[in-house]
Amino acid sequence: MFGERMVLGSPADVLAAIPYLVGFHPEESLVLVAMDGCGPGRRLVLTVRTDLPLQDGWDRRLLPVLEREGVEHVILAGYGPEALVTPATHTVIRRLGEAGVGVREALRAQDGRYWSYMCRSASCCPPEGSAYDVASSRVAAQATVAGLVALPDRAALARTVAPAEGLTRASMREATAREIAAFRTALAEAADPADFTAAFVAEGLAAVRDAIARAEAGDRLADDEAARLGLHLAVMRVRDEAWLLTDAAEHATHATLWSDLTHRLEAPFVPPAASLLAIASWQRGACTLAATAVDRALSINPRYMLARLLMHGLQACLPPAVVTAPMTTTALNATMGSPHPTWLTPLLSLLPPPEAPRLAG
Repeated sequence: MFGERMVLGSPADVLAAIPYLVGFHPEESLVLVAMDGCGPGRRLVLTVRTDLPLQDGWDRRLLPVLEREGVEHVILAGYGPEALVTPATHTVIRRLGEAGVGVREALRAQDGRYWSYMCRSASCCPPEGSAYDVASSRVAAQATVAGLVALPDRAALARTVAPAEGLTRASMREATAREIAAFRTALAEAADPADFTAAFVAEGLAAVRDAIARAEAGDRLADDEAARLGLHLAVMRVRDEAWLLTDAAEHATHATLWSDLTHRLEAPFVPPAASLLAIASWQRGACTLAATAVDRALSINPRYMLARLLMHGLQACLPPAVVTAPMTTTALNATMGSPHPTWLTPLLSLLPPPEAPRLAG
């Protein structure tokens, strides 16, 4: 992970790293960066961002996480005007101290300059602040190589999982209608529903692997291919195959694929893709993008179980290891058994009712 390779030797380095750790350039925010131990071998444990002003109960959510991870020291960075950041920073420092967590550094950043709450020397911490530039930092270069991005703001992050509009939306709507019609026709004509289910699942498993391989090659699925994969992912066995494969390849590639599908699929078919995006993002340390993807899934289907589980894990700031696939493909096949027509029930529930035949006359 990016946080394990990075050398953060100065406040400017910390401020350059934070936008990549949270996925966007924070505004009116307080960010806590927790490292294990001290000295040059420190490893990033977690990064937590909260809006300012602080909301009631922030400490009840944060302190148990720090205790669970054995965090002894943190770095704080507040973004915004002094009147907003300073009271919150002092409150957090005091509450952390009561919990036995030390603060190595506490910064306020605004308009390309930063101030330290821990430094009292004008020689290194001038009253007008110290300049820093994220874009030109070596940290930004290393983060980019690691596949991380820092979007302009949180709204830009939300737009990465927002539904496509215009010609893209119209084309995907037509492609989805074609794939639904083809699926219905094939199902209606199938001599044996069990054989049809087995063939559809096998097709979906192959489609997932093909989509990942093409994403690794920089290729993008055509609209009909994306729509068909959206139908396949509604089947839990196919979705879980994609989940299993996130452990075997670069998470950034998976994030690109599932982000594209979250953006393009018709709304009923988005929750599986958005959940897979959340898993891939979480595993590579992009927790804010993961939470944004989960929000998109739940806004469409509040009862989608995988998204709900991911939401609870993210809210508890659990480590990415909790979203590694629960078993191997072999174990999954043994657990689920042979494909059964009931496997198609979640997909069938998403399909719109067929149009009534038009009467002549």
